Amino acid sequence: MPRTLPRAAREIRLAEIPSGLPGPEHLAVAEVPLPVPGAGEVLVRNRWFQVFPSLRTLIAGGVPGTPFPPLRPGDTLFGPAVGEVVTAPDGGGLRPGDLVAHFQGWREYAAVPASAPLGDALPDPAAHLAPGATAYAALTRVARLRAGETVLVTGGAGGVGSLAGQIARLLGAARVIGTTGSPAKAERMTAELGYDAVVLRGGSPIGGRLAEAAPDGVDVVVDTVGGEQLQAAVAAARPGARLVVVGTLATQLSAASGGTTAPVELDAFQLIARNITLRGLTGVDGETHAEWTERFGAWLRSGAATFPHTRIAGIERAPRALRELFEGRHVGTVVTEL
Repeated sequence: MPRTLPRAAREIRLAEIPSGLPGPEHLAVAEVPLPVPGAGEVLVRNRWFQVFPSLRTLIAGGVPGTPFPPLRPGDTLFGPAVGEVVTAPDGGGLRPGDLVAHFQGWREYAAVPASAPLGDALPDPAAHLAPGATAYAALTRVARLRAGETVLVTGGAGGVGSLAGQIARLLGAARVIGTTGSPAKAERMTAELGYDAVVLRGGSPIGGRLAEAAPDGVDVVVDTVGGEQLQAAVAAARPGARLVVVGTLATQLSAASGGTTAPVELDAFQLIARNITLRGLTGVDGETHAEWTERFGAWLRSGAATFPHTRIAGIERAPRALRELFEGRHVGTVVTEL
């Protein structure tokens, strides 16, 4: 029986630019007409979408050269989502009930370009929102992790970090070290997320504690934080180490920061003297993403890996979930389920 469609749907819009961290008071739930698909598009009902920290940067004005536009008052928020096809053109590759990935989250319904259905590659469709492809590309394509090496992941309990530790372990790392600011998160990281040791930030400089956790240095770094932790990672890097910068959580989660710059002072002499490679990673190509999805699905089914996440029920709770993410209340990915 065809689905009865509503005349209107809800979406989350930016109401005002905050002076600090965005929260419910800066966002608004708006009722809008149901989207009408154009040529080559299908109508989907979003089932899940990701609440992610990079929204801080977009709300604060964005960063030139990055692929996403800034958000202004009145704009609808956006981000990774999994939607169920409601209507699709006859003769196309999609039919009602198929699930597709797209980037128009933060709304109940969306008109999105037709794409290949997700199928059953992952046992949990919401796991397509896991940012593990970034961690996988950093470790395999950029750092080219070798078995027996020591890996450091800053922000090891975040969306990327909670998977990077597991992936490093599965790829043969001899020792995996993570950083976090929470003792409770540290316990989960060693119990569930593949970490051998966790360095807690706060109190004394993190560099000294990292040196204790990795007395022989580290070979590979996946940095999701920047700032002091990136400085400490460079200091702990062994000759020939490879550092991959994939995030700036120190900036995005700080109420004192503007959210659009992430300055850090590094000793270039040390990079040169120890032949350290430092690279940024902004995206994942289709081939790497497909490889990641296949391996992630196999790891999930075998129990070798998990998808650490928190599910928030209902679009009206998403603005609060965003503030909770900035406050560090969650481990892994935050997913809104509609």
